[in-house]
Amino acid sequence: MRIFSRALTTFALTTALAAPLLIGGCAARVGYRSYDPYYNDYHTWDNNEVTVYSKWETDTHRDHKDFRKRSPDEQKEYWTYRHNQK
Repeated sequence: MRIFSRALTTFALTTALAAPLLIGGCAARVGYRSYDPYYNDYHTWDNNEVTVYSKWETDTHRDHKDFRKRSPDEQKEYWTYRHNQK
């Protein structure tokens, strides 16, 4: 009985210490907001934006690259494409 109690206490303590890390890790995956200077609005990079961005890469025959690493000219092309999709 004493071993079970010690194991349960260890499990409860581990869970209590790990919970904030797990919850914080999930929050970090939420999309970031990106400012579109050409249309003066913000876009949240959620699943919808990722889908449109992937389609733009395919339609324009570009290799996949993080949007933030693209040149300003390519970003402008994307924003134009993005706003014409609505």
